[in-house]
This record gives sequence, C-alpha cells and structure tokens, in this order.
Amino acid sequence: MELRNGLFQQQSLKLSMTQELSQAIALLQYTSQELAAYLEERAAENPLVSLDSSPEGSFAVEIKRKNRLKAPREKDAMYWLEQIGDQSISLSEYLRWQLSLYSLNHLEKKVMNSLILNLDQNGYLRASLEDIAEITGCESELVEKCLCELQMLEPAGIGARNLQECLLLQSKRMQYVFCHTETILRDHFLLFAEKKWKELARKLDISLKDIQDVQDFVLTLNPRPGASFQQEKSSYVVPDVKVEYLDGVLQVRLPENHANQWDLNQSYFDALKSYRDQSVDKFLHEKWQEFQWISKSLQQRKETILKVTKQIVKKQERCFLKGLGELKPMTMREVAEELGIHESTVSRTVREKYVQAPFGTVELRAFFTSNLQSVSSDDISAVTAKKELHLLVESEDKTKPLSDQDISVILKMEKGIILSRRTVAKYREQLGIPSSSKRKRYN
Repeated sequence: MELRNGLFQQQSLKLSMTQELSQAIALLQYTSQELAAYLEERAAENPLVSLDSSPEGSFAVEIKRKNRLKAPREKDAMYWLEQIGDQSISLSEYLRWQLSLYSLNHLEKKVMNSLILNLDQNGYLRASLEDIAEITGCESELVEKCLCELQMLEPAGIGARNLQECLLLQSKRMQYVFCHTETILRDHFLLFAEKKWKELARKLDISLKDIQDVQDFVLTLNPRPGASFQQEKSSYVVPDVKVEYLDGVLQVRLPENHANQWDLNQSYFDALKSYRDQSVDKFLHEKWQEFQWISKSLQQRKETILKVTKQIVKKQERCFLKGLGELKPMTMREVAEELGIHESTVSRTVREKYVQAPFGTVELRAFFTSNLQSVSSDDISAVTAKKELHLLVESEDKTKPLSDQDISVILKMEKGIILSRRTVAKYREQLGIPSSSKRKRYN
C-alpha cells in the first residue's frame, strides 16, 4: 500500500452541539423555579432585556423572599393567619425553659447545657457520658445524675442513647402498661424487634397474644421524640402547565410565569443603536444575539411542553377526568414515537415538572407507567396492580397473612393480573407493606 502526504477534500455528516442547541436543551429541562432564577440572572447582565416582575409571574421568587423576610413580619398583625400553628420554639429552647423551673447550681447548669447541645434532631444523646464529663470537667456521677434529670423532661424519651432506652423511658411514664412490657424491652429487645416471638414466648413462659399486645402498645410510642421540633419550611409547587375541563373538553395551557414576561427593552436598544461607536456596536450585537437565542429557546420550550402534555392528555383522558386510579399503561417511548421526537426530549420535558389537573397538582412523570401482562387483552398498569395488591393485603386474614406467592396466584385468578413472586415483593416494599411474617397477628 502506498502512503503519501497531501491535502484532500472529503464530505461527511456529523451532529455538532451548538451553543443554541445546548441552551435549548438546558431550558427545556429547567423547572419553573430554575427557569425564573436563570432568566433573572440573564436579565441582570443584559440591559436589552425587559423582565416584568408581576406578582403572578414572580410567584416562585416571592416565596423565597417571604422566607427571608419572615422575622420582621412576625410582628405585623396583618400576617396573623400565617402564624397559626407555627412551631417557633426549638427543642433546646423548650428543654431550657423546663430546666429554668429547677434549682440548679453552676456545675449542673454547665452539664445540662452540654447534654442539650449534644442531642441530635430526633432527641437522642450522641455523645458518651465520659465525653461530656471531659468537656465540662465534671465528675461522671454528676453527668449521669444530670442525664437522669434531663430524661424526666418533656417530651418523653428525650435524652435516650438508643431506641431501646427511648421506648423504655416512654413506657415507664405510662399509667397502664401491658404485663412484661418492661422486661421485654429491657432484657429481650433484640428478639422482640426481630419478631422471634416463639423463642421469646418460651423464655418468658407467656403466650404469643401477650407479646402481640406489647407490640401494639410499643407502636403507640414515639421513636423520635425530638423530631416534632424540627422547623421545616413548607415546600411550594408551581405548576408548569395547566389542564382544565372547560365546555366539556380538556384544554391545556401554560400559566403566566417569567418566560411570558421576557421581552426586549426597546427604548434602551434604540438608544444604544444611535451611537456610532465600534465598541458599543459590538456590545449591542452580543447582547442582541443572546436575547434572540434565549427568546427562541423559550418559545421552543413552550411548544414542546404543550405538545407533550397534549399527547399525555389525549392518551390519559379518563385519568385526567377521574383521577390517577384510572391510569393506563403509557411509556415515554410511545409518546416520543407518536410525536416524532426523541425519547430523551420527552424525559427532559417532564423532568420535575408539575401539571395542575382537575383532580389536583401532580408530577408529569406520574402519568407514565409500564404495561403489565394480563389474562385478558386489556392493558394493566403498574399503578393498578399496586392498588389491587394493597386492597388484597388490607382484606386478608391477619392471623393467616398471604405470602407473596399467594398474592401472585390470587391476582392472576381473581383480577387477571400476572405478577411474579419477586414483582409482588418489590411492589409490596414500595407500598411500605411488611412481609407476611411481620403482618401476622395472634388471637
């Protein structure tokens, strides 16, 4: 073979990721909040942009501002409604308030403060007594005494070092406790938790019904006594698309948001254009090009969201009218093929986006579910299968709970739904349903 150097021409086709295409893909998968933040950032850097911050358009941003301005507004009587039921006291403040009613000396206050500082968000003590003694420079006996006093405060179970101690502390405060409760929790907690009840019944010479009663009582206790003091802010969901039932027809539309307020600042554009300066012309060209790119990407984003949502509504019309209980099997691949777009485009379109349907606001991804085998020719969705599985477990005889294999057989014979034993186990775990051995109750 002859090898030689030279210049040659060759034609080839390839897909290149342009800046405009990359930007369009990024904007498509943005949520409403992410899009609002992005557009505000671009508007701050581009003087040609006019971004009208109307109350409706800036809803997501105003939520964040409200959280930042909450402290001054708490004193305003106009916002009294927002303060109803607001848990404004922390766990540490609540404990210190209770301790203020006790007569503690300087060292006891020092140890108590160290103990409180070492409580986690669930109210458990995460430092050893030796560590507390070393930190405070106090005797171990004093630290242990202070811990006992701390554990006598509210809420019950506070200051426990593990789940076993937490449950014991709570059970000791109850006026009526089932027989053997303290013995089981103190001396046989592992057997009890692992539900090795037959072995436990032989050791204590009691019936399985007695252990069942203890379990029913323990389930009324709080394994995380400090969790109720965690001040979590309410999360707000801003719908990206609305589906309304008007004049007997399901109609799809996009709500007002920042994308609708993105416009050209015509007066500033005309003012810059009148200058006869090379640097100004270059600046104007760059900012105008950026404005055009984002405007085109926003328009494409709107069209794609509307197109995908309309197809979802078309295939899930009964679901939108009746609720998610009427969900039919539908995959992203099916929607993509019917619209003539790539499956990844559908995935980006529905990513973390919510639809305001007639029955409530849900994530767009909720309308996609796999197709399961059935005895008949009718399609069965995974949601329907889980619903039937849940109803079956709810109606079972708890003294003889159904195994995963039993559920598989009954669903096939009575409902025509074909699920393997492993699939039943997977769906059961997703629904938070324990295994048959843990569902069993004793008379």
